[in-house]
Amino acid sequence: MNIENAQVQMRKGILEFCILHIISRGEVYASDMLDELTSARIMVVEGTLYPLLTRLKNAGLLDYKWVESTSGPPRKYYILTELGRNSLDALNETWQELAESVNSIVGKTVQHTKPANGTIAPMSMPDPLNPSSNA
Repeated sequence: MNIENAQVQMRKGILEFCILHIISRGEVYASDMLDELTSARIMVVEGTLYPLLTRLKNAGLLDYKWVESTSGPPRKYYILTELGRNSLDALNETWQELAESVNSIVGKTVQHTKPANGTIAPMSMPDPLNPSSNA
């Protein structure tokens, strides 16, 4: 098993979900999305983000508007459509179910694996719905 490839695939699997969450907060510029995704260690590049945004727009999940800029060309700001909001609601439910299921399995593994000092550290998955839990 290629661990690095598995990690990349796990991040890719939740990328759309994270992008929809970022856009759900209000109008957002693509470079701001890149900054947030990078700081959250999702590891996305422009070459990945822009085709994904186009696909989400073509699917009717988001739209954009052009805003004039005083310091350069107009900027494209993305917003969620009603379909996008409904889809995000469904994905939130799926995320909660998936996180609970994975934590249940991982928790059982942790209970059977004790470190040398005899303590068991609980494992949990980051919760994008509650950023304060990701510390």
